[in-house]
Amino acid sequence: MSTSATDDRSRDAEETPLSDTEFRDRLRELPPSAKLVAKVLESDAPLSQGQLADESLLPDRTVRYALNRLEEDELVNSRYSFQDARKQVYFLNN
Repeated sequence: MSTSATDDRSRDAEETPLSDTEFRDRLRELPPSAKLVAKVLESDAPLSQGQLADESLLPDRTVRYALNRLEEDELVNSRYSFQDARKQVYFLNN
């Protein structure tokens, strides 16, 4: 059974958090919506997608895009919510 490069990067990101400098360098290249979502997560993590939309005042669709970009750059991780296993909550990887 083989794993993809994405799976390997995800596993590495979970095991070793990014340094503050590396985290900021990756974040610098992302769109403003991703930066705002990261800032909200910095102060109030973990949050669901809906909670992020409420806190950031961004539309749900924009929050989903921002989370996808943050996940691609391994700046955010997710897990299932303890309160509602149907939802995922997001937190920064730093």
